[in-house]
Amino acid sequence: MSIYVGNLSYTATQEDLEAVFAEYGAVKQVYLPVDRETGRKRGFGFVEMSTDAEEDAAIADLDGAEWMGRQLKVNKARPREAMAGSGGNRFSRNR
Repeated sequence: MSIYVGNLSYTATQEDLEAVFAEYGAVKQVYLPVDRETGRKRGFGFVEMSTDAEEDAAIADLDGAEWMGRQLKVNKARPREAMAGSGGNRFSRNR
């Protein structure tokens, strides 16, 4: 399971986020996506911890907490959904 962390400060680093979540247990991975065109952080990230119990405790304590001047949105990450229209043929062969 992964944790979604939303409404992050654009100045937050992987190390910053790891330090916060380390208070709840062992952090396995932190990922902060960046915009492909600008290289700027996108304001959200994902944290993976060693156990579900550690993740649940972090979610319970940090959801709605203020950090770096912003109110965090913290919950269990959902699997990525397929983009609308992906996987299909974009052009019709029937004329």
